[in-house]
Amino acid sequence: MADLSIDFAGIRSPNPFWLASAPPTNSGAQIHRAFEYGWGGAVWKTIGAPVLNISNRYGSLTLGGRRMLAINNVELISDRPLDVNLREIAEIKRLWPDRAVIVSAMVDADPQAWKDIVMMIEDTGADGIELNYGCPQGMSERGMGAAVGQVPEMCQLNTHWVTSVTKLPVIVKLTPNITHIVDPAHAALAGGAHALSLINTINSVTRVDLDTLLVSPSIGGRGTHGGYAGPAVKPIALNMLTELMTDEGVLRSGVPISGMGGIATWRDAAEFLLLGATSLQVCTAAMQHGYRIIEDLTDGLSNWMDDHGFKTIADVTGKSLPQMSTFGGLDLSHQSVARIDQNKCIGCDLCYAACNDTAHQCIDLVSPDGVTVDPGYDMRTNGRQVADTRPRPVVRENDCVGCALCANVCPVDGCITMVTVPSGRQSITWDELTAQRPEIAQSWAAMQAYREEVGIEIH
Repeated sequence: MADLSIDFAGIRSPNPFWLASAPPTNSGAQIHRAFEYGWGGAVWKTIGAPVLNISNRYGSLTLGGRRMLAINNVELISDRPLDVNLREIAEIKRLWPDRAVIVSAMVDADPQAWKDIVMMIEDTGADGIELNYGCPQGMSERGMGAAVGQVPEMCQLNTHWVTSVTKLPVIVKLTPNITHIVDPAHAALAGGAHALSLINTINSVTRVDLDTLLVSPSIGGRGTHGGYAGPAVKPIALNMLTELMTDEGVLRSGVPISGMGGIATWRDAAEFLLLGATSLQVCTAAMQHGYRIIEDLTDGLSNWMDDHGFKTIADVTGKSLPQMSTFGGLDLSHQSVARIDQNKCIGCDLCYAACNDTAHQCIDLVSPDGVTVDPGYDMRTNGRQVADTRPRPVVRENDCVGCALCANVCPVDGCITMVTVPSGRQSITWDELTAQRPEIAQSWAAMQAYREEVGIEIH
């Protein structure tokens, strides 16, 4: 059985799954219960400056009947008294010495304020501190949270104030509400951060009620932006994780990264690990399904690792990173085409509509007797025997550009697959091509001449 334990910047936990700093880690009683279920660690809901929270606090995104594809959170940091949080942190660490207990903190951009909170956290026996530079709502208007994370100089300065007064591992939690995630990461490292975590929530407004015209969540008839999290943000989180894990400065530092943003299943967790995360933080999935999901997360990840021969988390971490490239490094000669398994096709024609209306018009509808026909039901049968007479989608492979839109819209797993086929062209990247023949990037005539030379036909 695979060993799921991790050592994250000196913080040890029996598995890589930590509850993220958020409502699921609001109190000692909650975290005690979560540890009983088997969570490897918890990042305590952010403590720090005095706040007042409002009611109500959450909106969410529902699509196609699936609820909580994302949550919109306007709750601030912990509104429980500081002394109560600190007492409970110490108690939890005493009761659970083998679990990772990290405390998220956020105070004014002031060295004394940081020193005061850090000293109090150290006294609890916690394993580490996470600096919350990510919260996009409420606290940022007061110059904290994302207001610090969006300004690299502030990120470096605040981090230095903390790392210069504590011996605990310091994790800097980055905001995704920024153009280039690498800049604050470099700033955090310059400030002495021992680890990074990402992503925090994304600025969002989830919906407007079309009956009441109220923005959701409505707080006494008024709305505001909130932090967006959950499965819908996972692709953004994975991209930002790879931006850091392919950056020379971050790699040279050797600091580990705690990944979060839409982790709901063990499959999500494995993807974050493969792209370089060492620990994994979970929030929205626990808010939707409860702490019990940890059993599925650990069992699923362990079984997958066994199936692939991975013995430790370190064996998995970053395994897929060598594939990452810029567009300029991709092979322009690679060719793939869509192939449809007619035994799995249910005749919904979504692939045909997508290709014909919005892609490259390379799927035909072919009747059982081999004739290309127009879409639609056969009116001659008045709806009877439709399954026998409906045409089937067939790809004209010579015209297929391999965009894969049809495979993405198909509702049947494995019905449409993208198959690599020989292009007949020599392998070359855009960077190599434009280095050899820079005129191709400057002149459409030169581009057309190149296409004719190598046999590329655009239709």
